[in-house]
Amino acid sequence: MSKTLDMGCGSKPRNPFNAAEMYGVDIVDGLGPNIRKADLAIEPIPFESDSFEFVTAFDFIEHIPRVVYAPHRRNSFVEFMNEVWRVLKMGGYFLSSTPVYPHPYAFMDPTHVNIITDKTFLAYFDNVNRWAAIYGFNGAFAVVQNEIRDSHLFCIMQKVPVPPPAAPAATTAV
Repeated sequence: MSKTLDMGCGSKPRNPFNAAEMYGVDIVDGLGPNIRKADLAIEPIPFESDSFEFVTAFDFIEHIPRVVYAPHRRNSFVEFMNEVWRVLKMGGYFLSSTPVYPHPYAFMDPTHVNIITDKTFLAYFDNVNRWAAIYGFNGAFAVVQNEIRDSHLFCIMQKVPVPPPAAPAATTAV
């Protein structure tokens, strides 16, 4: 039976993949039996590892700060992406739709603290470049779709195994 988890869902989790079971996470408590409370800027996703075939985030990740000091430095957005990778089953999908730079919607809401570009997922969280690994990203995603739709970046990524580290370049003694 397939399960989906919607981040920042409010009282109505979305289910674009038509999963059999729907769950959600929101910062507000008491929204429903399948919706758990968590502040994902500083807390983990409150579900077990490898629990979901699908995780979605509609107009949500722009609210996750890139860095917080609580009380020590934490790369909150990178940690959030680690958490998404953790709760997804291998081969599971993460769908994100978020306001994208340079569209004004990316900036006009004062609670938008994480500006996303069309290259953010492709370079930092993919299974090829994995640039976020230097900031503590432990996972890898194959980018299935990454396109700008009006004011939003619509991205679907699939959880894949972390590629082995590249072999060091050979050196020649002189």
